[in-house]
Amino acid sequence: VIGEEPWGNYNRIMLSPVLSGDKTIDDIMLHTHAWYAEKGIRLIAGDAAVRIDRPRKQIYTEQGVIVDYDRLILATGSKPFVPPIPGADLKGVMSFRDIYDVNTMLDYCASHKNAVVIGGGLLGLEAAYGLKQRGMNVTVLHLTDRIMDRQLDAKASTMLKASIEAKGIEIVTEANTEALIGKEGHVQQLRLKDGRTLPADLVIFAVGIRPNMSLAQSAGLRCNRGVLVNDTMQTFDPSIYAVGECIEHRNQTFGLVEPLWGQAFICASHLAEHGSLTFKAPTVPTQLKVSGCDVFSAGRIDIEASAPKEDFEDIVLNDEKHQIYKRIIIQKDKVIGAVLFGDTEDGTWYAELIADQTPISSIRNKLLFGKDFALKKAS
Repeated sequence: VIGEEPWGNYNRIMLSPVLSGDKTIDDIMLHTHAWYAEKGIRLIAGDAAVRIDRPRKQIYTEQGVIVDYDRLILATGSKPFVPPIPGADLKGVMSFRDIYDVNTMLDYCASHKNAVVIGGGLLGLEAAYGLKQRGMNVTVLHLTDRIMDRQLDAKASTMLKASIEAKGIEIVTEANTEALIGKEGHVQQLRLKDGRTLPADLVIFAVGIRPNMSLAQSAGLRCNRGVLVNDTMQTFDPSIYAVGECIEHRNQTFGLVEPLWGQAFICASHLAEHGSLTFKAPTVPTQLKVSGCDVFSAGRIDIEASAPKEDFEDIVLNDEKHQIYKRIIIQKDKVIGAVLFGDTEDGTWYAELIADQTPISSIRNKLLFGKDFALKKAS
């Protein structure tokens, strides 16, 4: 195993709870250096792979180590996208991607006051919450008219915005950043296109990721938006496989962890010659790791803009007093989407109904009340 970072394998999706103080770095470590040694796995840590010699079947690392391979798996992940905004190279401007980033952010929390997070998606909101928990004044800027617009409908997004603002985090929608302004090489202010300026000692970009495919490209592997793989995770070179956020499979790239487990399993089965499983991208639900903000979304929720009304129907529960909202989207007797706010207990069940395309006519009028009620009464 060759890794650019100096530590073993850790749970990257738990970096948000580390930032907010709910977890420590030790809590999210999956495999220490000792684990690799015990398993007889050679771990080259803190030394990135920089070149693949395909004819010789060798990998070269930055520090000059040469490793032979019969089979190679690329799991190079993704890189945060930083838009080309003037001042983006100032000190105090960063992404939220790894342990280094979290440690840098924690240093800033101890010595600075004002943080701006650009991007009101999952990662941006989790970063904002973590920084707020650590005592910073936090503003979230989002380009469109509602936060988490890819995962939530307008109603759930409005409820989430109110819930996050109640925690003392300011959210500005339809906010287009024009420039970052610094003094002595360090960011101090952020200027929006409408002329407004915000104080900013720390600016976090959370506006998306791009597959990290430079190693594959330099080796002449076929790449498009990501490293192209077939249904068994094989690249254009049959000796080289790729999994995770660096790949493109059937015109799709991946940014959430659920499909990656499936890819790894199929790749491992194939390498171990255990059958011939193939990868099919699953329905991936979305959940936000912000204390007190229970949000869940799965399947298609963009229906309002894209389909004729008669094609689908909504079942909605809206409890203003208790701040609970549920919307189940049905098409041809099957659930195709679900958005939940305030009560997300049955989210997994709705995701299963979507993934399995289960006919729901017998439980349709009980769907909103959850799995236990719907299935108990139906049987």
